Amino acid sequence: MLKRFRADLHIHTCLSPCSELDMNPRDIVDRAREAELDIIGITDHNSAENVEATRRAARGTGITVWGGMEITSSEEVHVLAFFGGADALRRMQEIVYEYLPPQENDEKFYGEQVIVNEFKEVMGFNRRLLIAATGLNVQGVLTEIAALGGISIASHIDKQAFSVLSQLGFIPEDLRFHALELSPNVSRTEAEAKFASLKKFPWVSFSDAHHVTDIGRRVTTLLMEEPTLDEMRQALVDGGGRNVVWE
Repeated sequence: MLKRFRADLHIHTCLSPCSELDMNPRDIVDRAREAELDIIGITDHNSAENVEATRRAARGTGITVWGGMEITSSEEVHVLAFFGGADALRRMQEIVYEYLPPQENDEKFYGEQVIVNEFKEVMGFNRRLLIAATGLNVQGVLTEIAALGGISIASHIDKQAFSVLSQLGFIPEDLRFHALELSPNVSRTEAEAKFASLKKFPWVSFSDAHHVTDIGRRVTTLLMEEPTLDEMRQALVDGGGRNVVWE
C-alpha cells in the first residue's frame, strides 16, 4: 500500500561551516518532529560525519534519516547525493576526501566544522576545507554516485551561484541527474515559467536548512510503500503509482 511521506532532504548540520552551531542532531530531529516530517536528509558540504549521530537521535521518533552529502564539483556545482547503506556513504566520503584540496579550514573565515553526537556533545572538529570544490567534475561526481548505487539531485538550480545552471549555463545531455531541486526562494508557478525546458527531469524542493527554524520550510511529499531510497528511486519515475509532489 502506498503512503505519503513528508520529506525535507536538504539539511545541513553544524559540520557545515556555513550553518549555525545549534544545528546539532538532537535539535534537528526535534524541529523535524514539530514540522511533522517523516524523512529528513543530512547533506553537509563534502562530508557525512554527522549522519550516524542524527540517526541515533531519531531513534524512536518515527523519523527516517537518509545519509548523504552535498558534493561540490570542480566547476563549483552542488550535487546532493544519497546512499541506501552506510558502506556506500562511507566510501563516497572517502572518495570526496581524496579529491578535496590539501588545505585546512580557516575557522575564523569560514566557520567551525563540528562533529557532534546525539547528545549535543562535541566529539571533534573536521579540519579539512569542506567548503572547497573537489577535484571531481560534475560528470565524475555523478559517475561515482551511480557506481555506489546512490541517487543524485542537482541542488537549487534556480540559485545564481553553485547550481548547475549558474556554473555551466545548461544541463548537458550526458549529465543524468535523478532529479532537480528548486530552492524555497522560487514558487512552483515561477519555476514552471522559468524552467519549462527542464520538465524532462523530476523536480523536488527542500529547505536547504542552515538554521533550525528553516527545517521544513519547503517539503516534498513522496508517495511510496516505505521510506527507502529504492522506493524514492521508483517514485522519481512514477513507478507503480509512486510519485513525488512538491508542496
